[in-house]
Amino acid sequence: MEKLTKQDIRALSLEELESFFESIGEKVFRAKQVYNWLWQKSVFSFNEMTNISKNTRLILEKNFIINNILIDLQQKSKDGTIKNSVKLHDGLVVESVLIPTSKRITACVSSQVGCSLDCSFCATSLLKRIRNLNPDEIFDQVVVIGKQSKFYYSRSLTNIVFMGMGEPLMNYKNVLSAIKKITEPESLGISPKRIILSTSGIPKMIKKLADDKVKFGLAISLHSARQSIREQIMPFTKNFPLEDLIESLQYWYKKTNKPVTFEYVVWKGINDKHEDIESLIKLCYKIPSKVNLIQYNSIGNSKFIQAPQVKIIEYKEALENANITVTIRHSRGQDIDAACGQLANKNNELSVV
Repeated sequence: MEKLTKQDIRALSLEELESFFESIGEKVFRAKQVYNWLWQKSVFSFNEMTNISKNTRLILEKNFIINNILIDLQQKSKDGTIKNSVKLHDGLVVESVLIPTSKRITACVSSQVGCSLDCSFCATSLLKRIRNLNPDEIFDQVVVIGKQSKFYYSRSLTNIVFMGMGEPLMNYKNVLSAIKKITEPESLGISPKRIILSTSGIPKMIKKLADDKVKFGLAISLHSARQSIREQIMPFTKNFPLEDLIESLQYWYKKTNKPVTFEYVVWKGINDKHEDIESLIKLCYKIPSKVNLIQYNSIGNSKFIQAPQVKIIEYKEALENANITVTIRHSRGQDIDAACGQLANKNNELSVV
């Protein structure tokens, strides 16, 4: 029970930490030392803070706790992708992924336990949303993947994508707080230009991102530029029609001068018609953007079948002929259920509806 009464020290700002040290008669500069241990050196134990006296460390131990994550299970794909089952301090589990390529190492991180939305093609949507992740829990995923990158590939982490479990914009405050910590020079110091936040499209929150003058990139899980089709595959979008999404993205570009990336899976019999392609082209003309055509990763729903390659090429050629930047993104980590849309805690019974 004593553990539950202790405050997580990483919930404190530097100023609050300074006030604590002042209250116990310690020199205020100790707060900055502890802060650096927590956020720059990313330690998970007070005993690792070697430039802090043993007596002060005991005081910290008595008053605070570090609610760090633990890797409950680690799986490595034949293509080098690593999936982590991440156990949180309360026993709940999320998943994160290290994705290596010849040019970069990307951390794909989660923002919620489960998900608030109901995208029919995504395994995470089968999990009920239990809670939002705290900023330090998001931060820790990046730290752990950074260590794995150096251990397995002798390279530093280069990129971060918020494409794991959960809808980042439904955990707005904590996600932005985590990104602030990740990008601070006195912390991990990762450039915001190397961070992409992926959202299913919450117009109000996209406008808030723009108003908050964020420096990271924005990706939209689109999959159809026709409202009727989008509602079939992403039922929640009945409350967020395409015209509202388009308006918010135009606002985003006006405020940030940053184009958006549309993530787009082509399914057989769902969005593989000529009119689907034409609708996507018309939408792209309204917003400075590029399109990522993504390979579909099956979750066992027979309704969703990857369209034949000829259809993917048809999309690609039509977009290129319309002078729209387009890439085809091949999945990584399929053999360990680590690819886009597959994160669902299959190795853990927690959270399943």
